[in-house]
Amino acid sequence: MPSFTCSAILFDLDGVLLDSTRVVAEQYSRWARENGLDPEYVMEAAHGVRTVEVIQRVAPHLDAVAETKKIEDREAAADGIVQIPGALALLGSIPRGRWGVVTSGTRFLAVNRMQKFGIPVPDIMVTADDVSNGKPDPEPYRLGAELLKTDPAQCVVFEDAPAGIRSAHGAGMKVISLPTTYPVAALREADAIVSGLADVKVTLKGTGSQGAMELTLKAI
Repeated sequence: MPSFTCSAILFDLDGVLLDSTRVVAEQYSRWARENGLDPEYVMEAAHGVRTVEVIQRVAPHLDAVAETKKIEDREAAADGIVQIPGALALLGSIPRGRWGVVTSGTRFLAVNRMQKFGIPVPDIMVTADDVSNGKPDPEPYRLGAELLKTDPAQCVVFEDAPAGIRSAHGAGMKVISLPTTYPVAALREADAIVSGLADVKVTLKGTGSQGAMELTLKAI
């Protein structure tokens, strides 16, 4: 059974703490059809990447900021999102201030989703609004470690997309991945893959809430 020792844990949001894949696909597909684009082509560019960068790539002739707001307003109003099984139990086992969320969504969308679907809003959160370069650039995860006042090498990341894995690795972090959005074969760059968050256990080493954390998991 593999294990990782760390000082802090960073989570992607969609596909890691919340199952929003269907809602994201529906809204991107709707937007693609409205703009005469192939929904499959748009979705290939979308997972794990900031919406504004997706639009800049697939529709450079459009106002990316305005189109991002349109898509994310629709996503925020949508139902059908559920917690990833085991998410609350895992978060509850980590001392407050020792974990954060690094998402490619805007802060508005991330906070809305967490509050609406029962995921606690962390003290530390990095969103699309906080960085100049989104995943797969290392900037989002580097900022997450900085805000947690932790050496990036002492951070473990949970991700569901290749772009996020590359972002975390570029920041010098270990990555545990879940095949919620991509098949296992597409996630082999991760340091470990688990079938779900229920397969991960966090144990505090030493005394007090500031001791190192050991993650043990049932890897695929």
